[in-house]
Amino acid sequence: MARDHDGIYQPNAKARKQQEKDQRRMAYRRAIESYCDQRQLLRDVADYPDFEGLTAWQTAAPTDLKIARPMR
Repeated sequence: MARDHDGIYQPNAKARKQQEKDQRRMAYRRAIESYCDQRQLLRDVADYPDFEGLTAWQTAAPTDLKIARPMR
């Protein structure tokens, strides 16, 4: 059974293993979602051959670029 010493939760071995398993599962799920998002983005960009050579900083929103400009 888990005990609470000095306000710190210390899970027992079974709970700790389950927590580690859940963390690995969520990391795996995030990796799959990231991969799927990246593939979808590449498919979307493939429809526009003009954008093939662009990098991420070149596609930034104009409002973001206004912030970086020096004040006159």
